[in-house]
Amino acid sequence: MSATTTSPAAPVTRAVILARGLGTRMRRADDGAQVDEKQAAVAASGVKALIDVGRPFLDFVISALADVGVTDVCLVIGPEHDVLREYAERTSGGRVTVTTAVQAEPRGTADAVAAARDFAGDQRVIVLNSDNHYPADALRALAAAPGSALVGFDREALVAQSNIPAERIRAFALVDVDADGRLRDIVEKPDEQTLAAFGDDAPVSMNAWLFTPGIFEACARIDPSPRGEYEVIDAVRRQVAGGEVFTVVPAAVGVLDMSSRGDIASVQEALAGIEVRL
Repeated sequence: MSATTTSPAAPVTRAVILARGLGTRMRRADDGAQVDEKQAAVAASGVKALIDVGRPFLDFVISALADVGVTDVCLVIGPEHDVLREYAERTSGGRVTVTTAVQAEPRGTADAVAAARDFAGDQRVIVLNSDNHYPADALRALAAAPGSALVGFDREALVAQSNIPAERIRAFALVDVDADGRLRDIVEKPDEQTLAAFGDDAPVSMNAWLFTPGIFEACARIDPSPRGEYEVIDAVRRQVAGGEVFTVVPAAVGVLDMSSRGDIASVQEALAGIEVRL
């Protein structure tokens, strides 16, 4: 299960962006949110990755990937997402080729990753959320890691440099790292006792992954979570139990989150002036 068919040292040139989410929070109207008519229309569709923050948010996400050497991007979408298919077609042709893969039903993150199996082939792939903008420095360190990896984000840096409230960050999954910087486990929705036990220095996950092809077999073998979904964290746990090593890449940086209409103004301000090259 943990064996790969590509050299761990091979450059990472492919990335998968999970864009199948239903956008439930983004669809919900927020009387206090500063959004214009165009932004509100896209928000109401739930396709938050295409909200205009000077240009589509997804442009910034893909440009950061291109900055670290990614040349091929696959958007995992729903069958109804013609707008994302059209986006992929018009975005291809510069530094990146953008394609799509369909997740037929919203059955969880592992099911979404599995939809990109043909795209990944025998290569390692970066896997990211479509509603987060990760700094290129963090992505570059992730791409340079051997084998499988994830970014372990510093909580204090997230509070200071992100647009995410501290109380939300406290609920993020904790990354359990051994003395050699390898993943032991991920603790989802930690309670206060767990937070205290791990300490303030424990990194958190924001779903920035580097996967070997072994992830696809793991995704196919897990059971649904208590929520009835197939979760990529369960697939990762299965790989770790089978001997796959996940390097935890430390990153003391901020991440921009585009989950609700209240996030739009802060994201737009933070991205102002950042050059996008697709």
